Amino acid sequence: MNAQISFIEGSYTLIHIPLNLYSTLLQPILRVLLPQSHNTGSYHDLPEFGLSGLTADGQHGFLNLSVTPIECSLVCHSSWAENVFEPVLRTLPKEAAKTVSISKDSYMVLAVISAGLDAAGRVMELTSPLALAGIPLFFITTYYSDFILVPTKEREHVVQSLLAKGFELSSENQSSFVSSGAYSGGHRSSSSRGSSSPPHTPPPENVADLQTRTFSLLKKRNVEPRIEEGLELVHCSGREMSQLSAFSHRSTGSRLPPGMGRRPSWADNVDTKLYTCIISALVSQPQFISITLAQDDPPSLLLDKALLDIFGDSLVGDTEGCLIPIFLDLDSLPFESTGIVCGVAGRLVQELQMAASSELSYLSTAQAGAVILSEEQSARALGVLKPLLSKDT
Repeated sequence: MNAQISFIEGSYTLIHIPLNLYSTLLQPILRVLLPQSHNTGSYHDLPEFGLSGLTADGQHGFLNLSVTPIECSLVCHSSWAENVFEPVLRTLPKEAAKTVSISKDSYMVLAVISAGLDAAGRVMELTSPLALAGIPLFFITTYYSDFILVPTKEREHVVQSLLAKGFELSSENQSSFVSSGAYSGGHRSSSSRGSSSPPHTPPPENVADLQTRTFSLLKKRNVEPRIEEGLELVHCSGREMSQLSAFSHRSTGSRLPPGMGRRPSWADNVDTKLYTCIISALVSQPQFISITLAQDDPPSLLLDKALLDIFGDSLVGDTEGCLIPIFLDLDSLPFESTGIVCGVAGRLVQELQMAASSELSYLSTAQAGAVILSEEQSARALGVLKPLLSKDT
């Protein structure tokens, strides 16, 4: 596998919002999604003015917002969690506020661009070096890239693990790794954990051991795979800004260009039609939508096909496709649980003997995971997972 892994600047926080509080907390959700709201009017006087985690043109370096049948989940820069969400939580009744979870540890985000490996094996291949080293992680597949979240305190351990598995530091960017050749999984590295605290139990010796431990833990915590009847997803993307520039120049007419009589706006650098559609979808409290914003990619969306009419022609991708998510409710597991993504994906790749053309995506949210497959593969995958997690076996 040819892959480049780079660290996205900043520290990030995971937020779990129970669905019964979604409408209550929709305003701070939208304030994070639309950072322009912090540059106008009375927001200049608020402590969050000048929040971190934005690029020079006011875009998020990384943001994931997911609404699923299990929860609403956000991955946002830690300054947004502290200055936007925490003040709102303090206004809620104590019992309600307790049901919202904000990760105590901060996370760093690794962006992965890979080629030469089918989607079905990519999740396992990218996560196994870290999982075998005992590093907890979250994995998000998007239309263009993959993203891995790991605790910030594990940075040195992550670097050691990647170097031990054949990745090399890029000569151009010392926060970027490139693979020197194909990685074939196998055994864990013998490298030390550096300054990190030792785990309660030794890391698994190999992928097979990792899978055994993963399914033993899930079974012990009564985690059962489930499919939501009638829920079908599509994976698509917003348009490149270069594709929109010609239209915007034609349609602005008498508008003043940036810098001519007004300050440059966040809206000058986004597809405002797409964002209007996203807001419309979020206000409807959708059954499923996952939005990922990253500084080098157009917006990526994984969404319920029932929402497509809202978006009109603002999306690109295979909107005629049909993907089925298999959900794992992980609320009984701590944030620092390890091996879930690699263990589940690895077993499915192995048991289903997936062909190179097979699609397998994974979406980690704050307290759940979703394996996303074609309709045919999802039925087979459920047949694999259910016996492994059944209390009767």
